[in-house]
Amino acid sequence: MNTKGERDDELVLELLDAIGKQSNLSQRHLARQLGVALGLANSYLKRCIRKGYVKIRTAPANRYLYYLTPKGFAEKSRLTAKYLSYSFTFYRRASASCAEVFQQCALRGWKRVVLCGISDLAEIASLQATEAEIEIVAIYDPRADRERFVGKKVWTDLDGIETFDACVLTDLQSPSTSHKQLVERVGQERVMVPDILRLE
Repeated sequence: MNTKGERDDELVLELLDAIGKQSNLSQRHLARQLGVALGLANSYLKRCIRKGYVKIRTAPANRYLYYLTPKGFAEKSRLTAKYLSYSFTFYRRASASCAEVFQQCALRGWKRVVLCGISDLAEIASLQATEAEIEIVAIYDPRADRERFVGKKVWTDLDGIETFDACVLTDLQSPSTSHKQLVERVGQERVMVPDILRLE
């Protein structure tokens, strides 16, 4: 869902936040914390040093200490405000989008749905479903690495799920691919797509 620019900002914010909390991080530890490859973490770190957000100092045992500069603290504050603004905007838009989907379900007499894709959107959809008196019978995600999400059982195969009226697409990683697979499995008319995903 994130654009490349938003992902870049997110990684820079995470890097500045990590350095702000602990100056004696190794690049390997930093990469693990950011959830990226070592080379990519190194690239972001170099960019932050070049832009004057981070200062580097050598320490004993061939290690380095990283410090946020005043410019780095200012950038961290700016990115935090931007991230929060984006998060609130996303929440409002996603809530309205899910409410619309559940209204359509109610008009068709559909009361039992499966959320398809573990994501922030699925969490928001589960809240909206309660308000719309729609029952989430399961969460479906073929890539799932957990057994439960938002209090519901997670399935990696649709065949195991008991009777349901519709699937609501909540996959933010690869919504187009998931949409195509769901349509093939349950038919176009039973796949509901929140307009925030911009697939239709």
